[in-house]
Amino acid sequence: MANRRFEMYEYRQILVRMRQGESDRELAKAGLIGRKKAQGLRARAAARGWLDPSLLLPDDAELATVLTPKRGRPAVISTLEPYRAQVEAWAEQGIAGTTIYRALVRNHQFTASYSAVRRFLQSFEARRPAAASTVLEFDPAEAAQVDFGAGPELVDLQTGEVRRTWVFVMTLCFSRHQYAEMVWRQDIETWLACHRRAFEWFGGVPAKLTIDNPKCAITRACARDPEVQRAYGECAEGYGFRIDALPPRQPQMKGRVEAGVKYVKSAFVPLREFRDIADANRQLRAWVIAEAGNRIHGTTRKAPLTLFVELERALLKPLPDVPPELAAWKRVKLHGNCHVQFEQCLYSAPYRLIGELLWLKATDTTVKLYREHELIAVHPRLRIPGARHTLTEHLPPEAIAYRLRDPQWCLKQAQSIGVACHTLIERLFAHRVLDNLRAAQGVVGLAKRFGPVRLEAACARALAFDDPRYRSVKTILEKGLDQFESFPAQGGLLPPVYAGQARFLRNTKKMFH
Repeated sequence: MANRRFEMYEYRQILVRMRQGESDRELAKAGLIGRKKAQGLRARAAARGWLDPSLLLPDDAELATVLTPKRGRPAVISTLEPYRAQVEAWAEQGIAGTTIYRALVRNHQFTASYSAVRRFLQSFEARRPAAASTVLEFDPAEAAQVDFGAGPELVDLQTGEVRRTWVFVMTLCFSRHQYAEMVWRQDIETWLACHRRAFEWFGGVPAKLTIDNPKCAITRACARDPEVQRAYGECAEGYGFRIDALPPRQPQMKGRVEAGVKYVKSAFVPLREFRDIADANRQLRAWVIAEAGNRIHGTTRKAPLTLFVELERALLKPLPDVPPELAAWKRVKLHGNCHVQFEQCLYSAPYRLIGELLWLKATDTTVKLYREHELIAVHPRLRIPGARHTLTEHLPPEAIAYRLRDPQWCLKQAQSIGVACHTLIERLFAHRVLDNLRAAQGVVGLAKRFGPVRLEAACARALAFDDPRYRSVKTILEKGLDQFESFPAQGGLLPPVYAGQARFLRNTKKMFH
């Protein structure tokens, strides 16, 4: 009892009994105070006249000034006293103690240990007034809170890899009834799809959703003027709820869903086995209804599912007759290959817009490209990384021409020119190594410059010399070798007879006259 701390009302009881004539021994026997302490109290009370029954006892404040013991050791001046103002300013900014210590050593040649900084910061925090909080109250169907939490690692059946999962939780603020789902990603498409399934789970839509600032919902976090993701804004308009984006780093302002995420992670996830993510979600939905929904909530003292069914469900906004289209929007640049990239897949757009920024709208089945508000392309949604979908009309004319002039086109054009040309094109395509599509296109294209008759003759000459190449045919045409009346068969020894006009031919009689 020697070290027990007495409250003022206990001192008052003891003084009353002393004024009634009880001895120190009697007070000790009653367990009110030890004899030595009673002796000291009696001496101080007698010196101030407190034992006189005819006088009133002083109030608790006066008793405290006399009877409160002086505790603690003598004050020790901290080695940080010369830097108090600077260190307190840093502490107000939330700078870590280790960072403050290194700055003092670096800038002020501080020689004490880090413990001095730690003790100084602890005393500073103790002097600061405690932060007050307010419990928010919500009417039925007024609001819900949404958040992601880390889930268990599961096997992805598509890849066979062990991957981390996330738990999406939407908690109704009034009843505390919740929707929970495990997902692989936190992207905008997953975010929107989880909202749709949550609203269908509740059978309605709350008036307001309180969220943090995930990138899938808020593109620019701000306490006053947050910027909402375009796709999430369209979802809110379609379902008729308002978005309440909290100030950055203020998770305590949505404490109901924070507690809901912790509850799922602590009460559902441990000691369970999941074959895959589908099996985990089946178990999770059953657990939300059977256990989480029927537990007695620590705050409301009622089962969340009971409050939801009896009071909140009927007040939710009805689901729209036609669910809004859930689509992801993204700004993309049209590259020089006439394609934009989205989730490692490529989609074409008109070549005249190369270098411009376009809006891409992706749904489960389609990808649409917009130039501001003008729809310029529609593609099927691709899922395999590296896949490409190209519309021919989006390519420049030379690329379209190349794509259209395939081997079948070349053979058809060659057949209309002649047998020799068709045979030469077939031999080009029969090459064991080279593709020769461009060579075949070039040979057929020579008909525009030299005419089909000369081209057929040039192809025949090239075949006769077993040289079926574009360069050979072009050289024959440019040098006029196709105009010889005849030429030897392959491997022959007779020189060709030229039937055309010899430009540089001289009279032999005049030469040898």
